Amino acid sequence: MKTKIAGIELRRIAMPLVAPFRTSFGVETTRDVLLVRVVTADHEGWGECGAMSEPRYSSEYVDSAQHVLRRFLIPALPRDGLDVHEVARVLAPFTGHRMAKSALETAVLDAHLRAADESFGSYLGAARDRVPCGVSVGIMDSVPELLDAVERYIAEGYVRIKLKIEPGWDLAPVRAVRERFGDDLPLQVDANAAYTLSDAQHLAGLDDFGLQLIEQPLANDDLVRHAALARLLRTPICLDESITSAADAAAAVSLGACSVVNIKPGRVGGYLEARRIHDLARAHGVAVWCGGMLETGIGRAANVALAALPGFTLPGDTSASGRYFATDITKPFVLSDGHLDVPAGPGLGVAPLPDVLDAVTTSVEWIKV
Repeated sequence: MKTKIAGIELRRIAMPLVAPFRTSFGVETTRDVLLVRVVTADHEGWGECGAMSEPRYSSEYVDSAQHVLRRFLIPALPRDGLDVHEVARVLAPFTGHRMAKSALETAVLDAHLRAADESFGSYLGAARDRVPCGVSVGIMDSVPELLDAVERYIAEGYVRIKLKIEPGWDLAPVRAVRERFGDDLPLQVDANAAYTLSDAQHLAGLDDFGLQLIEQPLANDDLVRHAALARLLRTPICLDESITSAADAAAAVSLGACSVVNIKPGRVGGYLEARRIHDLARAHGVAVWCGGMLETGIGRAANVALAALPGFTLPGDTSASGRYFATDITKPFVLSDGHLDVPAGPGLGVAPLPDVLDAVTTSVEWIKV
């Protein structure tokens, strides 16, 4: 079934974080979020762009995403409508900009599924109606502050803890968390490409702590050195920034560069490509889990649906709304026994609350198709 689009809204919102979130890239206090709303004759669909304010996590940033959507991606859509599976093909001539493409494809898919009265989870192939949730803990000013934060998240019910690390903040905080909370706590670390292969001996110190994985220790464009590092560590290596497509995932697995993949739909160009990576990894016995980009309820709904696919065997960063925002733009996602429910309504199963959305909106741009 073709979806004929009447117009597309690009909406920017400012979402204050409940606490500063620090990684090796820097510190965020407010999420500048780009939302894409696709309007058809009978329905509308929403997508969220995961790009950040500055090009640190990747080359994309919010201003560039809005520009490329306005200037190139939206004008490329056929005027007589398109099938959701055609979106990626239509946008393929434009190199990169996967987060912008993902937001547009998700909005088209949401509108299509609302018209078809089918949920996002059902369409993707979800095997569960709820998913276990982990939480990502940013770099803190001190180890006692970190321990207090981890204790709070465990009390809230999160079933896995991920610690952000960087040179100078790695072995000591991990050791402190293990000593405080024991060996049974599912624990992993995320380096966000902050190390080099010359740090291998130092990173091998993490092997003593029984971690589920170390995420993206080296540069995102260096699968060969990740493969070399994997041979030197007992801790499994998980790739994040290195994986931008199913082809990247296949190359990483064949090289032995990783044994786990963090699938972030925005980073790989959308949920359909994310499903392809899931299928490939499952066929090769590689574990996958769903990462996050501090999404609002729009992006979180889609991530929770993706995380319900059968190959997602590790808890993802699909935290509750309250982990990041005092007030979400949708009905909040609330943790229950360490899990979040997969929305069951048509499309994403959630929609922005108009009053809340208006209160956080900083700009609105309407593009007629």
